[in-house]
Amino acid sequence: MTALRRILFAAFVLGLGLSITLSETALALLTLLWLWTLRTPHARAAALWPLLPPVLAFSSVTVLSALASGHPGLSLAAAKGLLLVAALYITADFLHGPEEADRFLWALSLVVGVAALVGLLQVAVCPGQEADYGAPAWLYHRCYRARGFFSIYMTLAGVLNLVLLAMLPRLLPGPAFRGWLVPVSLINLAAFVATYTRGAWIGFIGGVLSLLPTNRRGRWLLLGGLLLLAASALLAPYDLRHRVSAMVDPNEAGVTERLYMWRSGLAMWREHPLLGVGPGGVKREYARYALPEAAKKRTGHVHNTPLQILVERGILGLAAWLWLFGAFYSRAIGLLRRLPRESARERALVAGSLAAITGFLIGGVSEYNFGDTEVVLVAWTLIALPFVVEAGERMPSSPGQ
Repeated sequence: MTALRRILFAAFVLGLGLSITLSETALALLTLLWLWTLRTPHARAAALWPLLPPVLAFSSVTVLSALASGHPGLSLAAAKGLLLVAALYITADFLHGPEEADRFLWALSLVVGVAALVGLLQVAVCPGQEADYGAPAWLYHRCYRARGFFSIYMTLAGVLNLVLLAMLPRLLPGPAFRGWLVPVSLINLAAFVATYTRGAWIGFIGGVLSLLPTNRRGRWLLLGGLLLLAASALLAPYDLRHRVSAMVDPNEAGVTERLYMWRSGLAMWREHPLLGVGPGGVKREYARYALPEAAKKRTGHVHNTPLQILVERGILGLAAWLWLFGAFYSRAIGLLRRLPRESARERALVAGSLAAITGFLIGGVSEYNFGDTEVVLVAWTLIALPFVVEAGERMPSSPGQ
């Protein structure tokens, strides 16, 4: 059983960067094995249940919203993303202590690095900005922005945003520094830039800034790195310079279209304030609320995670969602404050998790990344890391920790 779980977890990690089918299949099998082990009282007593009350609250509101939507079958099917939370409990159950969590994180970074290399290759050989240039599709489909093995560049950007921030404490001066991660992270960073995904870029900046209070020695290095990236953008090719400058242009087409979507989303919510229109409701109902001046008359999401939650699950759903992430920050920050300075590995894991989720949430202000399966799977695994460290506090320390 143990060997099978290790094989499946390795397949799960591999799939996080290379194949959503592989990761979801492995996660489903791991979940079944985990549930089977919980049949014994001892296993249930030893199991970790991080964030269980807010997870149950959010799940319950989602189901209620689906049943009250007028389209219960369609809404319940659209709510299948709730099952992805299994990644949180599977990761917390599988990783025993900070050492295993550390190995998981560098394995994830390497796997995502392969996707990043493919993304850079796509951009390097791409003939232009057409949607497709034929076979092989993994190389030439939408190749003008790096997407790796994912269907769209925003997914690669979301995954890279999480992994880069989670690994960043390992690149700062101190006992947690791992020099061999530098080239891997530079490849990931280059592909991240080549996705041209501005929302993820802003999330990354926010995640970096969140690390400033946690590492005094690396504070100036972090600030210097951000300034260097900004200066490099001024010398970059026109397309990249234009994407960066458009981030602060309120009249840019992408910005104005998002504003239209947000206004339409609020109009939808005002008609269904308590439980929203139900999961998948934006896709069903948006056309009736689209503004005349908007270019998109149909969409599956409103390019803003909190607003999407509010529209589809109402004020009760948004409250449960905020409780979920508020509880995560409360536990993780409390743990980081308790950990002594000499626990460099543990502090790096917790700080990296906090930075990654901060970048994820900030990126979600302009994208519905909570609805992107590949991105959310990585986010749930990283949310588990502080709880793995917390459980490891009760275990004997190994040499070098």
